[in-house]
Amino acid sequence: MAAPTGTLAVHAAADGAALALAAAGDAAAFDTLIRPRLPRLVRMARAIMRDEPAALDVVQEACIRAWRELPRLRDRGAFDAWLGQIVVNGCRSALRGRRRAAVREIVVDEWGQAPADAGSGVSQGLADQVVAAEAIRRAFVRLRPDDRALLVLHHVEDRPVDEIARSMGIPEGTVKWRLSRARSALERALEAER
Repeated sequence: MAAPTGTLAVHAAADGAALALAAAGDAAAFDTLIRPRLPRLVRMARAIMRDEPAALDVVQEACIRAWRELPRLRDRGAFDAWLGQIVVNGCRSALRGRRRAAVREIVVDEWGQAPADAGSGVSQGLADQVVAAEAIRRAFVRLRPDDRALLVLHHVEDRPVDEIARSMGIPEGTVKWRLSRARSALERALEAER
């Protein structure tokens, strides 16, 4: 991999200096590292967890863990991948520990009855899109947390297979196989939803 040039080199150097200071216990340096990365981490956790408050909790716990573990990080150049992996592992743990309870909201008017024509004013095309999106959401939730994490990392976060393999500590071929298995599982879950 070539050395960063231009603006990237300045950011890499600033990150390197901030990493060294943060690893030595400088909370302000850690804050300068984490703050610009938070939107991406929250987006990733939200996509895996499918629950905003739970995603925020996972990211907060991941930041605390990263602060504690930073002095032991060997490859400072892999900080982003390492941090992302902490978030993914946090999501996996949270999903394993959470009971699977689904709550469905039914709109009730002020007289206590469901509206007779809840779909009025909505075009059929939009209604079909909403139904399809809901089916995809339910199918995605049916997947194992590991499969969700891989699909999010590769298809939502646009992470290349080699980067996912490095961050997870597994061979690229294994990542490709697991991605294929996750896509197949998603297709089966979609079929079950139809």
